[in-house]
Amino acid sequence: MPNTTVTLAAISGAHGVTGEVRLKLFADSIDSLKQYKSFNDGALTVKSLRPTKDGAIARFAEINDRNAAEKLRSTLLTVPREALPPLGEGEYYYSDLLGLPCVSTEGTDLGTCIAVENFGASDVLEIQLPPEDGKPGKKFMVPMTKEAVPEWGDRIVIDADFVI
Repeated sequence: MPNTTVTLAAISGAHGVTGEVRLKLFADSIDSLKQYKSFNDGALTVKSLRPTKDGAIARFAEINDRNAAEKLRSTLLTVPREALPPLGEGEYYYSDLLGLPCVSTEGTDLGTCIAVENFGASDVLEIQLPPEDGKPGKKFMVPMTKEAVPEWGDRIVIDADFVI
């Protein structure tokens, strides 16, 4: 994997007057954040972290009042990719799939994976087809199942039956 960062949460605003911030989580749970002591290459050091029904509340050592907390609105909380726990067989991080080239099982170039969503049943990949006549390529979605996506790594292979 290239030396990249992975976004685990975003600061959605201030909470209270003492510098706490509300977080929108991109990880499975607050437990995914608790294993890290700092974010953004050490720029934000975690003092406390607690769950809420909509995400989490964090206190960072560098932030002492509401004004400073408000200035962090929309800040993404990142960690180095290599700091993430190792993956088991058949597991993947969404960030590892984004930007990968996609091909059909018949060898057709399908474009690029531009998003990974989960609407409840399973993960769904959004694929953008190559540009055509100077216009952006159309998009389609495919479930991230063994039947639809038999292989991924340096590229994503999509079963031809699932291609629009």
